[in-house]
Formats: sequence, structure tokens, C-alpha cells
Amino acid sequence: MQPFRIDVPQADLDDLRHRLATTRWPAEAPEPGWRRGVPVGYLKELAEYWREEFDWRAAEARLNRYPQFRTEIDGTTVHFLHVRSPEPDALPLVLTHGWPGSIAEFLEVIEPLTDPRATGGDPAHAFHLVIPSIPGFGFSPPPTEPGWNAARVARAWAELMDRLGYTRYAAQGGDAGSVITLELARHAPDRVVGAHVNMLLTFPSGDPAELADLSESDQARLGRLAHFDADLSGYMKLQSTRPQTLAYALTDSPVGQLAWIVEKFREWTDSAKAPEDAVDRDHMLTNVSLYWFTATAGSSAQHYYEGADALRPAAAGTAAPPPITVPVGVTVFPHDILVPLRRLADRDLPTIAHWTEHDRGGHFAAMEQPTLLVEDIRAFFAAHR
Repeated sequence: MQPFRIDVPQADLDDLRHRLATTRWPAEAPEPGWRRGVPVGYLKELAEYWREEFDWRAAEARLNRYPQFRTEIDGTTVHFLHVRSPEPDALPLVLTHGWPGSIAEFLEVIEPLTDPRATGGDPAHAFHLVIPSIPGFGFSPPPTEPGWNAARVARAWAELMDRLGYTRYAAQGGDAGSVITLELARHAPDRVVGAHVNMLLTFPSGDPAELADLSESDQARLGRLAHFDADLSGYMKLQSTRPQTLAYALTDSPVGQLAWIVEKFREWTDSAKAPEDAVDRDHMLTNVSLYWFTATAGSSAQHYYEGADALRPAAAGTAAPPPITVPVGVTVFPHDILVPLRRLADRDLPTIAHWTEHDRGGHFAAMEQPTLLVEDIRAFFAAHR
């Protein structure tokens, strides 16, 4: 394992500012608002802020406050933060981000989770944190061979935790991190004491009996799934089928990369008018900048391509994956992309031992509602230490 420190060359910052200043802008959509995508007026103002006011060096310094390393696992390089708690009996916890997220998602939860005593919490709830970048995201370079789906990433995480000397540990994640977390629990049930997820995916099997007598709230959640498939899933269909074609535009144009990500912060969060209603602007731009400076728009999209089969109905005769036997905790934020149905969750995960429904918050839980997420992680793992 090699110590790692983020140090973006000044030439890259200068290049970003030049590209932002010379952007070739499209015409505004024929109707106002976000219905057809990110409005030109909004994006111009945000791009100018990124160019003139956003302080990458401050964001870089904040990330570099925490020990970072890179190591090779299964033929690819994995970057991770390793933040030890001052509490000797802390429980190791691996946190996994999703798309379009990064390690920057977790900046607001690192200190409350590692040092609850310093923030007025119970030291018995402390965690040692391992926060890896999924291969092809951020400072984990793109894998050089295919096959890096969620199950393979989970196996890499198990190897990483073994190398760090953690024989018993917890796991948490959202979005793609939710899938990887559950795969880690499936792969290493003798090591994982529990799996906690936000944005649990639940899909109807096609059996009408599953959807009989749904409550009004569950009917609304099912409608949310239909709305996502009809109106909001274009990014997923493109990334899961032609990620390399998309990569050229997003790797060459910072405004393109900005729009591609910021749209998700508008659609998937508890925001009234703009993403900044839910997530701090500088925090959001730190996340976007990580994609830009590492040129990982395309390689992060490859994760969708690798996982595309998991989003399709299983072929007849296909063997079901081994069941998850460790306790599972689920935390539900009402403005997430998809909101799970409890009956379908119990069908897929009979070991659910904790389920929390929040009254606010969306997809980027660690950025939008860090206090609620920390409290829920503590509550679930308190029973499984």
C-alpha cells in the first residue's frame, strides 16, 4: 500500500478555466424550467462560479486532511481513505459511494462516525472508516479489462479489508454502493456483521399477487418507478449500452460534465428549484471536479455497462444468487430516485432487521442529510457490534 495525496497540477486548473471561458453554448430550450434538461441560464451562472469563485485548492486540502492510500487488487489500482477512530474498540466500516458520487460524498459524515465523543455522541458508536473509490471513479484508475461489476468490486473490498487487518467489519452504501454493499455481505458473511443501505432497489417480479392490496403510499412508489423508466432513465440507458461514446464529450467538455452530473443533483434530491437547495454548491462542485480532473466520466459509466445484466429480468433457468444471511438495515429518503416497497424488500432480503422512513432528504444522503444518515448507521450497528 502506497500513501497517496491529491495534488492536481496547476496546469490542469488553468486548462479548466480556459475551457469554461471558451464554452460553445447551445440555444435555450423552447420552454422554461428543467423539463428538457439543465437550463442554459442556470448552467452559465454555475459554470462561471466554477471558473471564478470555486476554490479547488481548499477542497483538495479538505480531502487531504484524511489519510489516503492506493494499492493493487485483482489487477487494478484502488484508491481509498482510511480514517481510524481515536476509540480503540471502534467497529471498522467500509463506506461505498455510487454514481455520480465519489469519496467526497462522505466528507460531512467522517468526523461524526469516527469520533462521536468530539461531537457530543456516544463513543461506543465509533467506527474506523475505509472509503474506497470504485475502480474507474476518481483516483482509482480505469480497469484495463472487462468484468468489473458490483460482485467483483465487492470481492476487491473484502480483499482490501483483509489487507488492513479487519476480520470483522460493517458495510454501508447508497446507489451503486448499495448494490456493492449487499454483494459484499453475500461474499463474506463470516466477516460482515451487517449491511446498511440507502436507495435499496426493489422491482416487481411480474406476479400480480405481489402488488395486490397495495397501500396508497406503495402505489405512489410504484408510480415513481414507472416515471423513472419513462422520463428519467435516459442517462442509465446510455451509460449501460454506449459508455465509450459518451466518454468523448464528457472528457473534453467541463460544461458537458457539469451538466451531466448537476442534472442528477436537481432530479434526485429534496430540492425546490435548484440543486443548491439540497446540497452545498461547493460540495457539489468538489464532486464534479473529481470527475473532471481524473477524466473518469467514461470509466465510471462503464460500471453501468458491467452491471446491465443485473437490471434485466433473469433468464429462465438462471440460478438465483446465494441468499444474504447477515442482518440488513435500510434507510429510506422520500426524494430518492426510487423508493423501495417493504413487501418487495422482504421478498428479496428476509434478514432485514432495521427499516427507517425519513420525512426529508433524497439520493445523496451523506451530502443532503448527514445527521440523519449518521444516526441511522449508529442505530442499526449498535445491535450488531
